[in-house]
Amino acid sequence: PSSCHSMGPQRAAEHFLQSLDSHPHRVDVELYGSLSKTGKGHMTDRVLHRILSDTDCRLIWKSDSLPRHPCGMIFFAYDTQGQPLARTIYYSVGGGELINEQGEPLFKSWPDYEHDAIEDVTAWCRENRKTYWEYVVSHDQDIETFLSDTWDAMILAVRSGIRQDGVLPGRLQLVRRSMNMLGQATGRFGLLRDMAYIFAYALAVSEENAAGHQVVTAPTCGACGVVPAVLYFFQEHGSIDRSTILRALITAGLFGSSVQARASISGAEVGCQGEVGTACSMAAAAACQIMDGSLEQIEYAAEMALEHMLGLTCDPVAGLVQVPCIERNAFAAMRALECASYAIATNGRHHVKFDTVVNVMDRTGRDLQAKYRETSLGGLAQEALDGLTTLHHIRVN
Repeated sequence: PSSCHSMGPQRAAEHFLQSLDSHPHRVDVELYGSLSKTGKGHMTDRVLHRILSDTDCRLIWKSDSLPRHPCGMIFFAYDTQGQPLARTIYYSVGGGELINEQGEPLFKSWPDYEHDAIEDVTAWCRENRKTYWEYVVSHDQDIETFLSDTWDAMILAVRSGIRQDGVLPGRLQLVRRSMNMLGQATGRFGLLRDMAYIFAYALAVSEENAAGHQVVTAPTCGACGVVPAVLYFFQEHGSIDRSTILRALITAGLFGSSVQARASISGAEVGCQGEVGTACSMAAAAACQIMDGSLEQIEYAAEMALEHMLGLTCDPVAGLVQVPCIERNAFAAMRALECASYAIATNGRHHVKFDTVVNVMDRTGRDLQAKYRETSLGGLAQEALDGLTTLHHIRVN
């Protein structure tokens, strides 16, 4: 349910085993910072025990952080005599991406483009009379095939989620709402109906994520419901064809990649503004393109979506990607459409640029106290958890 806490450690464990000359008898894994504080709620322990199942695997939870990132881990391998074979440091930096002790990427799903800043991409597009999606295709000709499979996975997550009811795993015993929300849409009209549809689709994907089912990191697991909800709404209720959806998804990925390259999409590093904020920005850019927005209008929509998420903390209750994460995806999906609609109603001229907001988001996130960055030590997580503990005590007595 968390790309930082599950996908990253999984890939680190696989990389560590592949790097060894011989299979180890025992593997110890020290988990630091956010991995230690919320790892059990995010299934870090489950995924590591699964990958290292044929070794004597021991997990050691460390409350302090390693220097490069709040989601750091150290793997130790030993032979049958207890003699050390290897020691390797990994950092899970968001979206399942990994870097090593020197800060070099070990697993990176986003491509290297000619430009990192959207301002430079826009200048290239103007000079070459191209769109944002055409910029991406010019640098990665296989992207449409890859994103076709990606879109299919997004559709599957939406359709699977809206057919499920019951309770999500974990101590919160959170009831799934997407199916009921979809039912609410059929009895409403106009804007209220459309809002219910968007809410239902975002909830569906986020609930599938919380249940440990397959989703697409967009840009992370914790923010996985925003982009699919917006694009699925256009497909189902706007009669938008698949090719247009895929090109919008390409543009969404471009803006997400820019944030990843120039700042961070890790809630443990910059708060939820880096996760849901970036997802909202990606969805707004995609929606604005579908609405035939110009380069300036698309950039404006993306800028507004991220700007108005600045300062958003990451404080999951009980260390689970459920409260407030699931609702937050639903509201961010609606916000993305609002930003796209607003941008389309203007000529696209605006004072604050997308790249500026990315820089501010990065600095703001790093200025946040650690307890507000995916540690569940403060904010909503602590207050709500105290309330749950009190309520449980009252019920027992």
